[in-house]
Amino acid sequence: MDEVKGTGGSVKRPDKRAERSRRTREKIVAAARDLFVAQGYGVTSLQEVADRAGVAVQTVYFVFRTKRGLFKDVVDTTIAGDGEPVATMDRAWFRAACAEPTAAGQLRSHVRGVADILGRVAPIIPVIAAAAATDPEIAAQWPAAGPDPRYTVQHAAAKALTAKPDARPDVDADRAADLLYGLLSPELYLIFVRDRGWSPEAWEEWAATTLAAQLCTDAPLSTGRGQAGVS
Repeated sequence: MDEVKGTGGSVKRPDKRAERSRRTREKIVAAARDLFVAQGYGVTSLQEVADRAGVAVQTVYFVFRTKRGLFKDVVDTTIAGDGEPVATMDRAWFRAACAEPTAAGQLRSHVRGVADILGRVAPIIPVIAAAAATDPEIAAQWPAAGPDPRYTVQHAAAKALTAKPDARPDVDADRAADLLYGLLSPELYLIFVRDRGWSPEAWEEWAATTLAAQLCTDAPLSTGRGQAGVS
């Protein structure tokens, strides 16, 4: 941080170099994401990414080292919504949802948060699958076998939800996690929104009401974000 001297002593101000570096990184990631989604990982060159971001290709190499490194950063940033290294379960939206006093309230907030993530992530899911099919190192980063981090997140949400007074007593945390994991999956989101033409709001409404019927003792809730159906 730079310091400015004044009558009250030293005052810290933002480091201009660090801020420029952050903006450059964001531009490169945004450009790469657009190109990967539009034309795929394999055919996209780092020179194309640099041209789209308005930087020298040497800058891309300096920041990310390799195309695989850039791709991982694109995926991680897309999931998180920003470049901060904060896990999903430590994100403010997830903690706030789990802190809701009722299962219905938690479910409504949780579906809203997941919907925001899926709106960002869903377009890049097919890109990951295609890249993993041809690049063993990328496949190793997102293995098809083994524990899915998404399930870990949904199980944590399910444990909080099933402990609340309006949760269905005949549904345990494992069953609730399975339902959250399946119905809030990017694959199902793509079927409805991309393939069948539903609006994201309509998908969110359907997911919330469907899950409420399965997990809550109260009547199915409404998110107020649209009617299930084609936009």
